Amino acid sequence: MSRRDRLKGLFDDTAQELAAANYDETSLRGSAGPVRTMALTLGRMEEESRAMQEALLSGERIVELDPDLIDSSFVRDRLADQPLDIEDELVRSIAENGQEVPILVRRHPDDESRYQIAYGHRRLQAVKLLGRKVQAIVRKLDDVDVVIAQGIENSARRNLSYIERAVFALNLELKGFERPVIMKALSTDKTELSKLITVAKAIPADIVRSVGAAPGIGRRKWMALAQDWNGMTAARLAKLVGSQRFTAEESDRRFELLVAELARKEAKPEPTEYDWKPKSGGKIAGRIKSAGNSFTIALKTGDAPDFGAYISRRLDELYEAYRAGRLEAGE
Repeated sequence: MSRRDRLKGLFDDTAQELAAANYDETSLRGSAGPVRTMALTLGRMEEESRAMQEALLSGERIVELDPDLIDSSFVRDRLADQPLDIEDELVRSIAENGQEVPILVRRHPDDESRYQIAYGHRRLQAVKLLGRKVQAIVRKLDDVDVVIAQGIENSARRNLSYIERAVFALNLELKGFERPVIMKALSTDKTELSKLITVAKAIPADIVRSVGAAPGIGRRKWMALAQDWNGMTAARLAKLVGSQRFTAEESDRRFELLVAELARKEAKPEPTEYDWKPKSGGKIAGRIKSAGNSFTIALKTGDAPDFGAYISRRLDELYEAYRAGRLEAGE
């Protein structure tokens, strides 16, 4: 196979793959403009694929690099690594036929002695597993080029879950990329991108990491969880996500356990009420009542007005002492 043919193979059938990927994903998203979304995605991906193919066919030579000198992308798009093994189809193909398609890299922006991959992550894993040098094209790429190439690769592979897409979108925005660039990287439109970022912002990152990629959980379920999220939700779920029962399950099942826990009605604690008198004696008595999120102290008899005013003046001081004590206890 000639060098030109190998280069061409990098993006042969990309448009067809992306059309199929978009069809699968759009079908799952329901009836919210599927035809429009498909047209936008396919059009963008065909344009990007043509541009990248032309660039790769512009006479640049293939070089062999040490895989250990190649770093992953500067923005993470997956919630967990998916390592290959020796029985993987791609690994066996490269073992038998060699690496027919090169990867695309750039010089690492922070270390001229290293490289950063833009396209071909799985091929790099496979070659590294086989203990071989990797065939690569070294191009001068800016950050926008890298994230768009990363997005094209993910779309062609069709295995980024909805929440991984959402986290990828938010990570790109946090790194300062404009939304039109993020739309290209994810092959999506403005409305869908807004939903992705809204979901990723609403649900804390540690909860998302605990659940994982959840490949079987789509947009509607993640959006429903995001809409129901509030300040008390994370505290309520802390015990669940740290349990062996939770971590032992597969990712989709962990999401279901999360939703089930939030749907479960918590038993309200029984209210408590009792009388108080100072141990040393005195002209005061109190009635103390605790019910749910309410706590009441009612003072009566001789010293009640003065003692109540004394406590009131010191509420800030008392509360700060309470918070400091909790911090010392690690709560």
